[in-house]
Amino acid sequence: YMNTLLKWLSVVDRFSKLHLDKQLASHGINSSQHMFLIKICEHPGLLQDSLIDTIYLHPSNIVRTVASLEYKGLLIRTPCEEDKRTCRLYPTNQAMAIIADVEASCAQTETVLRQGFSDEERAAFETALIHMGKNITSAMNIHREEDEFDA
Repeated sequence: YMNTLLKWLSVVDRFSKLHLDKQLASHGINSSQHMFLIKICEHPGLLQDSLIDTIYLHPSNIVRTVASLEYKGLLIRTPCEEDKRTCRLYPTNQAMAIIADVEASCAQTETVLRQGFSDEERAAFETALIHMGKNITSAMNIHREEDEFDA
């Protein structure tokens, strides 16, 4: 027996990532990297450590993904003058050239996921999903800034 909610959250997670991977393949990135690229392009000079609080990944995963994006020529890491323990992340021209396509791929995947929902159903579901995210992070004693759930 598997809980219906957990089963379908898992199905949506797995297949939405596969769908997005297919959309992003031509740019040499995947569904695990797109959030990083979008955040860095939106906020050039973002502190690497701030990704821990916005992407909800273990620091070692963040370091690995940032290194991969740097290796691919999509971002530049520079030492932070205020805190030598971290870096500032900047998008390269190559990243800026593909970011609109990356965002369009994300939007297209979300369109597929939202098919058949009314505007009211979509809004209610997204509100419920954010609420669930807050519930599980609270249960695990993971505390984040309130507006980061909506990012």
